[in-house]
Amino acid sequence: MSAAGLPAHVGIIMDGNGRWAGERGLPRNAGHEAGERALFDTVEGALELGLGYLTVYAFSTENWRRPPGEVRFLMNFNRDLLLRRADDLDERRVRVRFIGRRGRPVPRRLVRMMESTERRTAHHRRLTLQVAFNYGGRSELVDAARKVAQDVAEGRLRPERVTEASLRSRLYEPDAPDVDLLVRTSGERRLSNFLLWEAAYAELVFADVRWPDFDRTHLLAAVQEYRRRSRRFGTV
Repeated sequence: MSAAGLPAHVGIIMDGNGRWAGERGLPRNAGHEAGERALFDTVEGALELGLGYLTVYAFSTENWRRPPGEVRFLMNFNRDLLLRRADDLDERRVRVRFIGRRGRPVPRRLVRMMESTERRTAHHRRLTLQVAFNYGGRSELVDAARKVAQDVAEGRLRPERVTEASLRSRLYEPDAPDVDLLVRTSGERRLSNFLLWEAAYAELVFADVRWPDFDRTHLLAAVQEYRRRSRRFGTV
């Protein structure tokens, strides 16, 4: 596919792991395990297409309210996933970033592994994979607003000088382009607090497939749908 008309940034809400498992009589955690294959096939598809940025919703600030056993599994699973896949991402020249809050209750050992993967892949530019972990769109805006307030209080920024650019520059990864295409799997049709600022003008595609069954062909179909859309950004 030609690079012309490709979205600069694709966001994916990876939804449906638990239902995928339930439909097969399996425990919910089996759905999370199956989702790993979907994620890395999607990353391969993004590389084939020549996408610049891919952001996936791995664990939200609201997910802490899930059963404790599932939360513990997800913490350990994401730790082990980094151990298993860091080499693969590095070899493919993928820059990995984690967006979200890194303080408690995220295990410190997991944070250290996230930071290590970021340092290891920081020089790559073939694809930037952003993993939204302990992430919430409202939390990101709150954190950015706090930085603005602190800069105003300390005299580095005048209140009348606060603009959209002031807030944007204080997001978790301000150099990332806005999301052009946002995909949600499993047939649900809501944003669920994902990239609220960055996806303000995103084209939305809702895929009627559980996340573990999603692959590069579904990503291609979403990109093709995006290319058929007419984007006007509020103009006629």
